[in-house]
Amino acid sequence: MKGINVSGNMRSLSYCMDKAVEQGYTANFQVIGLFMHQVDTGLSYSPDQVHIVDYFRFEGQSDPDDNAILYIIETNDGSKGTIADAYGMYANRQIGDFFVEVEDIHKKKTTKE
Repeated sequence: MKGINVSGNMRSLSYCMDKAVEQGYTANFQVIGLFMHQVDTGLSYSPDQVHIVDYFRFEGQSDPDDNAILYIIETNDGSKGTIADAYGMYANRQIGDFFVEVEDIHKKKTTKE
């Protein structure tokens, strides 16, 4: 498993999401309760079926409330996509609790141009 290639400046959350989609991470996921669900297919995944290929944190320059994290995800059945969340005070607790249980987490080192 390898992370997405976002060489150069990671300008924003939307920039990294666009790069992920360009590289085949097109599924939209959401966490409800103890499972992550693929929005388009309705398939459900437990934490042991999820692999975090990469993740990116974004900090708002003018407002600390703008903090976000983007997870790049692959599942055991080959689904590839993303899920984004705030972090800090506005984080979605269900997402945080779910990803605490995911054991397969990788962080790819990015290069700057």
